[in-house]
Amino acid sequence: MKVWIDGRVVDGSEARVPVTDHGLLYGDGIFEGIRLAGGRVFRLDSHLARLRHSGRAIGLELPGGIAGVREIVLATARAWGRPDGYVRLLVTRGDGAMGVDPTRCPSPRVICIACEIELFPAQLLATGVSMVTVSVRRPGPDVLDPRVKSLNYLNSVLAKREARLRGADEALILNSVGNVAEAAVANVFAFRRGKLLTPPATDGALEGVTRGCVMELAAGLGIPAEERSLTRMDLLSADEVFLSGTGARIVAVRSLDGAEIGVRAPGPVTEKLAAAFAEVARSDGPIYLD
Repeated sequence: MKVWIDGRVVDGSEARVPVTDHGLLYGDGIFEGIRLAGGRVFRLDSHLARLRHSGRAIGLELPGGIAGVREIVLATARAWGRPDGYVRLLVTRGDGAMGVDPTRCPSPRVICIACEIELFPAQLLATGVSMVTVSVRRPGPDVLDPRVKSLNYLNSVLAKREARLRGADEALILNSVGNVAEAAVANVFAFRRGKLLTPPATDGALEGVTRGCVMELAAGLGIPAEERSLTRMDLLSADEVFLSGTGARIVAVRSLDGAEIGVRAPGPVTEKLAAAFAEVARSDGPIYLD
């Protein structure tokens, strides 16, 4: 693991964050998870644009702007020195006095981590994951805008914890009216009646970079795709269900609440999209390693 913090890259074991950082004290900050594939930083500019949006939504400007943060990511990836991996890019409110007042934090802090990641064991990527519908609900956009990737991920942590305690691999999170929002840390897709469907942001879904890529790939492959509100029953009756995300990539859902989905997992549409995504991930983004 390599970490860029306070102006230099260090080994993960040497990285230190002051206890007065409001990202630590209050979850006051934003982040992006970015895939490294084939020596490229996958869709870095899209991630940075979303990071800037998240920052502006909570009144947090990126130190050095997008250009400065971009160089931090590339420097960290180069220090990592491997063709594949994961980048966690964080911008905290920075050091400040006790209390939630953000105006008492004079300057934000950028932290960039390059490391390995394995959200699911390799065997689950081949056979699909099991999901359960958890009791934790996703807050509505009037409570917390899902387009903001905040450091406060307690909602997802509790959802994942419940799923694991119930013996499942992943959580299905519904919103306050019972529609599908997303998984703990991934977007949800369903292929049913010849269409690829995914929940809109208004239902609590993050507008994921990988999600957007999947929609583009589907269009290129001639697969009709659209955003649409989905229920738990829509997933149970689907031909295929899969998850997408930076860490998860594209992984099939084998079962939901103990009921098998479709004939097999991964299904043909999931396999086709996963193969296309693996290819584009290694060709779309700035090169950091020759």
